[in-house]
Amino acid sequence: MDLFLPTLNQMVFLFAFILIGYFLAKFKVVPHGSAGILAKLENWLFIPALVMQTFIGNFTVSNLGVTWKLFVFGFIIDAVVIPLSIVSARIAAKDSYTRKICIYGLCFSNFAFMGNAVVNAIFPDVFYEYIVFTLTLWIPIYLWGVPALLVSDGEKKSLASRLKSFVNPMFIAMIIGMIIGITGLDLPSSVDSVISTSASCMSPIAMLLTGFTVAEIDIKKTLSKLSVYTISVLRLIVYPLIAIGIFAIIPLDIPDSYVICAVCSIAMPLGLNTIVIPAAYGKDTSVASGMALISHILSIITIPVIFMLLRMIL
Repeated sequence: MDLFLPTLNQMVFLFAFILIGYFLAKFKVVPHGSAGILAKLENWLFIPALVMQTFIGNFTVSNLGVTWKLFVFGFIIDAVVIPLSIVSARIAAKDSYTRKICIYGLCFSNFAFMGNAVVNAIFPDVFYEYIVFTLTLWIPIYLWGVPALLVSDGEKKSLASRLKSFVNPMFIAMIIGMIIGITGLDLPSSVDSVISTSASCMSPIAMLLTGFTVAEIDIKKTLSKLSVYTISVLRLIVYPLIAIGIFAIIPLDIPDSYVICAVCSIAMPLGLNTIVIPAAYGKDTSVASGMALISHILSIITIPVIFMLLRMIL
């Protein structure tokens, strides 16, 4: 219970911002299109600032050995989760488009917006390793997830254009943070304050963005689809329990922080890319919206329970 209540409090705190965002958008207090503005602020300022701050403080010569091992461990987890998700989605969804949405949702949770916020609050000492670990998830997202699953109808991208996706604000911020961290360069206090203040905005803005997005969902339509509940249960309960079971039963010679990174990324609700990206191409987002809505609501309870079980096996 020593981890359950703090995690539950953090989930309620984050969900309060989701509700605030929902009502602000629902009652048109903020103009239509505000979600797009917040998304740009997150992707261009707040998340890069958090990533830069994390790498400045943690990317040192002594930590280099941890970094490459985390990369390998992350790819091993990907190699297990992705095939499992493809098989699970084929069972849960019948039509091709819904199946692709389900595959993406099962493969890639909301490990960035929600994951960063939760891990930074509950496991701050592991946050650097979590950022490094989740970098391995961006590779299949850019090379396969988005182009093949979310924009696949005649919107095929070349390998070169997919690789260009890696040159983004988060990646650039990570490189700058690496350089500053490993060289030990001292930043002016004013610059350091700008970075830290911007980084602190990441969590509440991410949750407001989630609320804005959920406010546009046709709730009646989304809640009528069985696949919405199936995928949400798989994402929030079945996958994390499988991961915890494996780490508890199989004797693996890995640090506890690696286990925390893996379970945290797996335990997060379904991401918002399944809504935002297909919507930009005029596709039906009812299933994706339902999965996002149900999984974020259920995660208020499931994440504290999963973290409590995680503490028991460590």
